[in-house]
Amino acid sequence: MEILTLNKFKQTYYYKTELIELCREYHLPTNGTKAELNQYLELYLTGTPAGRIQPVRLSVNVKRLTYEQLTLNTKVVGSGFCFNAAARKFFAEYFDQKNFSFKKEMAIIKRRAEVNHDTTLTIGGLLAEYQKLASPTNQCMVAEEATYQWNHFVRDFCQSPESSFFKAKMKVAAVLWQHCKQSKMPKKYTQELTNKYAAEITQFKIKE
Repeated sequence: MEILTLNKFKQTYYYKTELIELCREYHLPTNGTKAELNQYLELYLTGTPAGRIQPVRLSVNVKRLTYEQLTLNTKVVGSGFCFNAAARKFFAEYFDQKNFSFKKEMAIIKRRAEVNHDTTLTIGGLLAEYQKLASPTNQCMVAEEATYQWNHFVRDFCQSPESSFFKAKMKVAAVLWQHCKQSKMPKKYTQELTNKYAAEITQFKIKE
């Protein structure tokens, strides 16, 4: 089996299912977001023993609350509250919207409360917090936002006309992403990246 190094891990795009398999292989926690799974693997690959890497959020088996049980005073952690159809209906009525979509800021607030085992946060508190957390300069969003940016970068590259000239599109995207991430340019894919770093990705071109 090929040894996984930190450098190779950072340069490779993994789907969440693949991250879970890697965590299982190295006896790491397998529950959490992609950002959390990435964190476990990076800790392990930088020398932290697997036995010392604990899940940032504890999994608690609690019966899910129904729509009728939800109020602004409902605790977010440990009560059975989750972002499901019942919560969507509750938020739709709260915001007076016919259709409501959960915001990623809300998920970040909930995960933060779970990580800190904060049983004082209520749904009302969550709603009050999520607008503040929406600021792109808020440091609580850095790990989450990095995951979103990479996903969007890969999507945009794979949908671009120039991507059709390459095999192993994920590897090409990973090379370009490293340059983009370390630069001052917007963290988005552009054709300029393909042109600028053509020498590095020519090995992945489909031979005519």
